[in-house]
This record gives sequence, structure tokens and C-alpha cells, in this order.
Amino acid sequence: MQRVFAADAPDRWWVADLTQHPTGEDWLHLATVIDAFSRRVVGWAMGERPTTELPTDALNMAFWNGRPAGGLVHHADHGAQYTDCHLRAHRGLLQPLPAPF
Repeated sequence: MQRVFAADAPDRWWVADLTQHPTGEDWLHLATVIDAFSRRVVGWAMGERPTTELPTDALNMAFWNGRPAGGLVHHADHGAQYTDCHLRAHRGLLQPLPAPF
């Protein structure tokens, strides 16, 4: 399989992930949305727990910062936090990842 994460203009292809980082007290969870064209973080959110709200807030920040037109490709690992309703608010602007994937 060949994965190509390249875009020919900003706000056309976003990739997202949720990671955890140890701190002196507990874990810190960070959700990010990165523009594949500029490699810039366009949205992020942090919290003490890996809830659905983290990727939701990161995606909302990305939409506020980028204001993409329709047809945006948004790729995430499809973990439990990404399967909830956070994409529904932006459904008209998003399209599925093209094959091959």
C-alpha cells in the first residue's frame, strides 16, 4: 500500500491524531490537526483524558483557523474518539480519503 499525504494547496488535506504524554503527575492527551500542504498545526486541544471532545475541539479550531472550502480530506486513525459525532458538524465540507489507502 502506498500512502501519499501530499496536497497541492492549503486547507485541502488534513491529518489528525491523538497522543498521550507522561507528566510528573499524570498523562496529558493532545489532539492535533495538521495541514498536509504547509505541515502546520491548524488545530489542537489538550486534556487529562482522551475524550471525544479533544479531537472535536481540535477540528473546530482547525475549521476556524483555516476556513476550508468543500471537498476537504480529513484523515485520522479512526480510533474511538474519532467515531463519535464530531465530524457531523462539518460533514458537508469533508470527503472520504481517496484510494489506495
